[in-house]
Amino acid sequence: CSALLRIADFQEVLGEPTVALAKLRELCFSGIPFDGGLRCLCWKILLNYLPLEKALWSSLLKKQRDLYSQFLKEMIIQPGIAKANLGVSREDVTLEDHPLNPNPDSRWNTYFKDNEVLLQIDKDVRRLYPDMAFFQRPTDYPCLLILDPQNEFETLRRRVEQTTLKSQTVARNRSGVTNVSSPLKTTPSSLSEYEVLPNGCEAHWEVVERILFIYAKLNPGIAYVQGMNEIVGPLYYTFATDPNSEWKEHAEADTFFCFTNLMAEIRDNFIKSLDDSQCGITYKMEKVYSTLKEKDVELYLKLQEQNIKPQFFAFRWLTLLLSQEFLLPDVIRIWDSLFADDKRFDFLLLVCCAMLTLIRDQLLEGDFTLNMRLLQDYPISDVHLILKKAKELQDSK
Repeated sequence: CSALLRIADFQEVLGEPTVALAKLRELCFSGIPFDGGLRCLCWKILLNYLPLEKALWSSLLKKQRDLYSQFLKEMIIQPGIAKANLGVSREDVTLEDHPLNPNPDSRWNTYFKDNEVLLQIDKDVRRLYPDMAFFQRPTDYPCLLILDPQNEFETLRRRVEQTTLKSQTVARNRSGVTNVSSPLKTTPSSLSEYEVLPNGCEAHWEVVERILFIYAKLNPGIAYVQGMNEIVGPLYYTFATDPNSEWKEHAEADTFFCFTNLMAEIRDNFIKSLDDSQCGITYKMEKVYSTLKEKDVELYLKLQEQNIKPQFFAFRWLTLLLSQEFLLPDVIRIWDSLFADDKRFDFLLLVCCAMLTLIRDQLLEGDFTLNMRLLQDYPISDVHLILKKAKELQDSK
């Protein structure tokens, strides 16, 4: 019964012509029901993708989804067509834009640089939530722009396969003799890891790969940093499992824009040069310890005395918004509270503190090695307990 009442509360707030943000935040903070795609909708509002005026939603969504199709055409399809045409007509290629042209403005130079980023993304997205089959499964809405059977152009998947095959074919051994292995006999491990889906299908991880590749192209200042895959994964999973098929069909574009907005708020954590600035990750890690010192000085002193620095564990907790510490459904529940926090991720510091205080007895008894193991592989899986504790810490300020 209380669950139904909660759903009714959400529906009431979301039913208004202008959504009352403060009310919505308060509801979402305590967890969003999955029913009826409520979470997908709330996240889109909390991440500033959808405006508060409902009348603007449909035109905005259409505009953004068209824009995303444009990105796909410019950044994946056109370079892919150029590459395919090149293979056909070698003789028209002028020297200026030959793949081996060292000139930094050469289109090819960009193409090869992109390949380095793409291979890194590829390695990371294939490993997303290995304990769940979801990311290996085919999507219900494969991207027709890219998977159109008429297309002869090079897709990202083909780019990765060719680049990997090329680098595999010529492997130098230590004595300087080049060992040319037959690509047919030895498939690179990264490719044989998963069966490739039949033509016209694509797996969910391939969609995540595209989102990250386009993000990297549009944000050259940060490009792609390992760990971004862990941020995009839960967003995409949430949108791609939306019970409402009209929304689910556009999970890729919607995820891209929500991810971009979320990264705008947390990207400083990924930029090394900002580590020591007020907005950088070092400052935030120190803040976890100074908050702990306020709330539980005995535990704080113990960690200090054992020389357990916050970067040993809090770096990952904060940068990846705890996506590595819990199972996906629990990560999603924690994110309900984080996205609803109007002070944007101040609450995350309290969640980290709560995680420490909840294992304080073990930490106070353990030695350095034991404690490091606890913090690297956090033992408590009841996120409701952790969030409740974090809320108590917040209220006791």
